[in-house]
Amino acid sequence: MNHPAPTGTPHSPAQLLVEAKRPMHTPAGLVGDTPVLWIGGPFTATGRGFWAKLEGHNPGGIKDRAALHMVRAARERGRLRPGARVIESTSGTLGLGLALAGATYGHPVTVVTDPGMEPLMTGLLTAYGAEVVLVTTPHPEGGWQESRRQRVQELLAVHSDAWCPDQYNNPDNVAAYAPLAHELVAQLGRIDTLVVSVGTGGHSAGVGSVLRGFFPRLRVVGVDTTGSTIFGQPAAPRLMRGLGSSIHPRNVAYDLFDEVHWVAAPEAVWAARRLARDHYATGGWSVGAVALVARWLARTRPAEERIVAVFPDGPQRYVGTVFDDTYCHRHDLLGEPPADHPDEIADSRRRTVTRWTRCTHVADPLAHPERHGLAGAAR
Repeated sequence: MNHPAPTGTPHSPAQLLVEAKRPMHTPAGLVGDTPVLWIGGPFTATGRGFWAKLEGHNPGGIKDRAALHMVRAARERGRLRPGARVIESTSGTLGLGLALAGATYGHPVTVVTDPGMEPLMTGLLTAYGAEVVLVTTPHPEGGWQESRRQRVQELLAVHSDAWCPDQYNNPDNVAAYAPLAHELVAQLGRIDTLVVSVGTGGHSAGVGSVLRGFFPRLRVVGVDTTGSTIFGQPAAPRLMRGLGSSIHPRNVAYDLFDEVHWVAAPEAVWAARRLARDHYATGGWSVGAVALVARWLARTRPAEERIVAVFPDGPQRYVGTVFDDTYCHRHDLLGEPPADHPDEIADSRRRTVTRWTRCTHVADPLAHPERHGLAGAAR
């Protein structure tokens, strides 16, 4: 076998040690310092593109950051006692983060989820030592999320010393993402537009608010899913997990967003699969939705703008859904590519959206609930 000849000046042992990533004493040390990757053609228009922050390089995904920070903060404040149980509702990714935090700080973990949890995730959570509790009936108004949250309250009543992070409303979920923002500044120097998915509101608020402190003219673009109530749409059945909500998390920083896009499941699948084929860097529902919007912005915003999209996780979890033809055919997810441009609405209250749609008027639907047309049962 031919081996390439070494080039450049040989490194001294001291230099090699400085340049090597330091050994980690706990698995928590593996979280952070994730890479950024340029996403250009053929996924984007020729000569245009955006930077992707690959949070799938964390052990469990972006929510490792939040789980570790929330648990650490609760311990420091005395709200979480040594060895006490952590109980939380999750669609999957935060559960992995809490399992990591439990292993790091010595806490048993119970995660409450629903039938939409992929078998792979259930298997991983169990392997990592978490107890998985499944709810079987959605709440008539708050859907699966509210059903899960009610089960969490029942479990907290049984385990009197247990603690719930309450990721939807806990400001520590927002504060956890300041390091991610600082990494982006160090990696890219200047950022003009940030594209982020919105679920609990944690990473969109945490990254966006810190970056706007560095770049006051930063444009923040939120990405939601059709059927989500976060930005004032009526609740509807949602196939996509990891973004969107059937409740109204108080961590969502509505005044931070310049615009919001809703993306439908087939559109997110198309983008996630194209990313995999074109760039060997992809993820699931959130990644596909965010990439679709970032791709459009790269084509329509001024060429000199530096656009960053946060990819919350990698593709492994979605082998049986987004990347499975049988699953996608069963749910009518494979067909025509998305439109070149999103639909436009002036106000999220006026029309229910069912495909990729953009709105530049962003408001908190709970600020004036009587004006926001929130009728409809979440499922």
